[in-house]
Amino acid sequence: QVQLVESGGGLVQPGGSLRLSCTASGTIFNIKAVGWYRQAPGNQRELIATITSGGMTDYVDSVKGRFTISRDNAKNTVYLQMNSLKLEDTAVYCCALDRDDIMKTGIPRYWGQGTQVTVSS
Repeated sequence: QVQLVESGGGLVQPGGSLRLSCTASGTIFNIKAVGWYRQAPGNQRELIATITSGGMTDYVDSVKGRFTISRDNAKNTVYLQMNSLKLEDTAVYCCALDRDDIMKTGIPRYWGQGTQVTVSS
């Protein structure tokens, strides 16, 4: 059974930083892609960053230059380093995992429960 557990959320002031972690179990992690999604109240869920099994990354424009996704296959973990946080980054952040092709063109099958990120002064 595939399980994803996120951690690292919290309350941070504008301009601050947080690092989210997504740790997977029950899967061959190093051949899977991982995506970070977020959903703010009243908004649709948004894919903000992805990393393929080969380590290629992609970002939505709103986080480019501020967020960095990376992976440590030895730890079955993907990270999302978030810098220069803005009020509008406030959301529940979830990671999701699946094959590269599914992550690129469809909805991943495996999801974590999410972690709250609140940016507030």
